[in-house]
Amino acid sequence: MGRILAIDYGRKRCGIAATDTMRIVANGVATVPTAQLNDFVLKYIAAEPVDLIVVGEPTDMHGEPSESQRYMRPGIARLRKVLPPEIAIEFFDERFTSVLAHKAMLDGGLGKMARRDKALVDEISATIILNDYLQSRQYNSEI
Repeated sequence: MGRILAIDYGRKRCGIAATDTMRIVANGVATVPTAQLNDFVLKYIAAEPVDLIVVGEPTDMHGEPSESQRYMRPGIARLRKVLPPEIAIEFFDERFTSVLAHKAMLDGGLGKMARRDKALVDEISATIILNDYLQSRQYNSEI
């Protein structure tokens, strides 16, 4: 069974998280410049088995597509073109992940300067997206 990779896609940077091989735990992997996302993902999947990529889908408070989907969708379409066909891409609601990431940083005791690190926020956001995705799948499989 391959890992699940999550991407918190942004204009400047993308946060990346991945599961363990048993798909139980999500961990932050990196934050990469958006222009280097395809290269990073290709290197990662060459080194680790990946079956699925989950991309945070930016929506507004009502669940409607947000303005940022205008640049995110074409970027993910370019990624899809370079991926092997057996690796699926799914979109998953990412509402409030940045807020939750900041709260996690506060709860974790990170100092003010560390909390200003947008790259760290992106990586934590990707981890939250992946954890939420895993929990939704677990819940859905128990029904």
